Amino acid sequence: MATEGRLAGKVAIVTGAAPRGEGIGNGTAAALLFAREGAKVVLVNRSAERGRALADRIAAEGGEAAVFAGDVSETGTADAMAAFATERFGGVDILHNNVGIGGPGTAETASLEQWNEMFQVNLTGTLLCIRACLPEMRKRGGGSIINISSIAGATGLMRETGAVAYTTTKAGLHGLTLSVAADYAAEGIRCNCIIVGTVFTPMVGHYDEAARERRRRGVPLQTEGTGWDIGWAAVYLASDESRWVTGALIPVDGGFLALRNWPR
Repeated sequence: MATEGRLAGKVAIVTGAAPRGEGIGNGTAAALLFAREGAKVVLVNRSAERGRALADRIAAEGGEAAVFAGDVSETGTADAMAAFATERFGGVDILHNNVGIGGPGTAETASLEQWNEMFQVNLTGTLLCIRACLPEMRKRGGGSIINISSIAGATGLMRETGAVAYTTTKAGLHGLTLSVAADYAAEGIRCNCIIVGTVFTPMVGHYDEAARERRRRGVPLQTEGTGWDIGWAAVYLASDESRWVTGALIPVDGGFLALRNWPR
C-alpha cells in the first residue's frame, strides 16, 4: 500500500492492538496506519493468535510487524515488551497505550475487586509500559507516548449502571499524561492523550442499531466515529509533525465535550 512515509524509520509499540471481535478497534486502526506510514510495529496482545492475524494483514499490505503476547499490567511483562521491540527492531520511538477495560458500578455498587482490577489495567499497566520504554526512547534522542482515554474521564456519565472505576481511571490518565510530559520534555520525549468519544468499535459491537443511533444523535457533528478517526489522530501525535505538541489532551469526539445545545 502506498505510504507518505510520515513514520518512516520509526519503531512503534501498540498495546491492545488486535480487536476483541469483528471490526476495527482504536488499537487496530493505529497499528495499521502506523505500518502504512512506514513504522515497524510491535503488536501487543494477551492473545498471540489475534496478534498474528493482525500482523499477517500488515504484512499483506507490505508493512512490517511483530507480535508480543502478554498482559502488560503484570509486573515484568512491560519490560519484556520493550526489550522485545529493541531486540527485534532496534529501539522504541512510539508507545501507543491502548489497553483498557471498562465495567459498570457506582460508588456504592462497584466491588473493590473490580475497582482494583481497573486501576491495575488502565493506570498501572500504562505506567509500567511508559516506564519500560523511556530508557529506549532516551537512547534515540526522544520519542512519542500516546495515551488513550475517554470522554468518561472528562465528564460524568449519567446512567443507571454507573461507571465509577472506569471514569476515575480515565481521568487518572489525564494526570499521568501531564506529569510524564512535564518530567521528560527536556529530553525530547513527548506525551499526549487522545480523549476518545462515542466511536463504534468491537468494544461496543453488542450495541443494536437503536443504541448506535442514540449515540450518533448525541454528537454535535451528527456522525458516528470510528477507530480510524482515533488512528489518524495517533499518526499525527506519533509523527514529527507534532514535534511541538506535548502535554495535550485532545478530544476526538465529534465536538461532544466542547459543544452544548443550550435551552432557549
